[in-house]
Amino acid sequence: MSKDYSKERIIVPRFNEASGFYTTPQRSKIMSKIKGKNTKPELAFRKALYAAGYRYRIDYKKLIGKPDIALPKYKTVIFIDGEYWHGKNWEERKPNVKTNREFWIAKIERNMQRDIEVNQELIALGYTVFRFWETEVKKNLQECLEKTIKHLNEVQMSTN
Repeated sequence: MSKDYSKERIIVPRFNEASGFYTTPQRSKIMSKIKGKNTKPELAFRKALYAAGYRYRIDYKKLIGKPDIALPKYKTVIFIDGEYWHGKNWEERKPNVKTNREFWIAKIERNMQRDIEVNQELIALGYTVFRFWETEVKKNLQECLEKTIKHLNEVQMSTN
């Protein structure tokens, strides 16, 4: 992580009974169904990018933050973030967290903080970072794709 990141790191309490968190088997089953990779918006974006003639790496482990889509040739990475997990409209949504507030508020805020740290580090490595919300990709896939392809074309022109 970037050493010059000024904010103090948020500590997320452990989600277990020893920390005062109780969960039901039903809740555990629901939470286990939440996917972190290969979500529908990710698959749609990747399919469209591939159809446009671009080749990429998925969940690229060589870069910090494991970008959902990485185009190393163009020094470009793309993250497709879930609204809840990455805190879209967080100040509005934060008061609506009713259960296990101590855990969930710290969890979401740490995720947001980590996103900023990852962006800074990737930019320092010379990468261009695109972050799209899942609903943005679902509703405006073409817009998101055009924004990305415009950048990739600019990179390609500057290297030729």
